[in-house]
Amino acid sequence: MDLKRYGHADAQDVRSMLLDIHDEVYADNPDPFHSRERFTYFLDLWSARRNWRCVSGWENGGPVGYAYGSVLAPGGWWKGSARPSDIRGPVFALSEFMMLPKWRGTGRAKKIHDALIAPVEANVVSLQVEIAHFKVFHLYESWGYRKVDESKPSDDSPRYAVMVKDMSR
Repeated sequence: MDLKRYGHADAQDVRSMLLDIHDEVYADNPDPFHSRERFTYFLDLWSARRNWRCVSGWENGGPVGYAYGSVLAPGGWWKGSARPSDIRGPVFALSEFMMLPKWRGTGRAKKIHDALIAPVEANVVSLQVEIAHFKVFHLYESWGYRKVDESKPSDDSPRYAVMVKDMSR
């Protein structure tokens, strides 16, 4: 698998690709929270950050999936959750992680994940995963994440497990 890395300056160039992958991942999900329109808002919000970074995986000239995020502002945390008092210093928020269905379970997700977080200058990586997605939750646990809280950032959002991975080890 080939990996491609992008930063804030590349956001507009990769926007369509990220949206198209989102559409394929959520093709059978009628929940308006997972609509293209809603996702576009979040994609634009995150990719507008100067420290936004994204990694995509490619096989045979086509995308496999991607992950993106950014370092939060000092003291920043996820909406709907209180930052744990034991978390100090910079936190990288892994905002989105999508794998096309045919590539799930192939080990490629871990490679994309590791490529995204390896160069990050942060003490902690944090993410949110829908509580109903038990398999994905346990996958993150196997990668060294632990649950620290739950959140529901908006009235129409799913409930999330807030997870962290200590990068100082």
